Amino acid sequence: MAAKWMELVTGSLEEKRQYRQAKARIKALPENYRTAAEAIERYLMYAGGIAAGDVLVRMYDDLVGLFEESAADGVPIRGIVGDDPVEFVEAFVSNYSDGSWISKERRRLNESIRRAAGESA
Repeated sequence: MAAKWMELVTGSLEEKRQYRQAKARIKALPENYRTAAEAIERYLMYAGGIAAGDVLVRMYDDLVGLFEESAADGVPIRGIVGDDPVEFVEAFVSNYSDGSWISKERRRLNESIRRAAGESA
């Protein structure tokens, strides 16, 4: 019972555990890959716009997986992010738009206008 109440207040404990695991996997990367992954993670926290915890966890897990595979295969950092890291991150995060706060607000706006216009869904 207390765990359910706690999750209601703080969010899913399982998602928090998965996020911490992804962070630990980033820390285990070779230094240059870790530096790049942490920079991308920091940028995503500010500009990613992901509000759904499950989508955020999935996105971080995929990001870490990409860097782990690239490190194992010896892919250089620029081979991962290209010449424009911002463009890379914007393209990467667009794959997770189902969890973005703006997608939620777009759906809410469309539904409100539909209701106001007397239209059915």
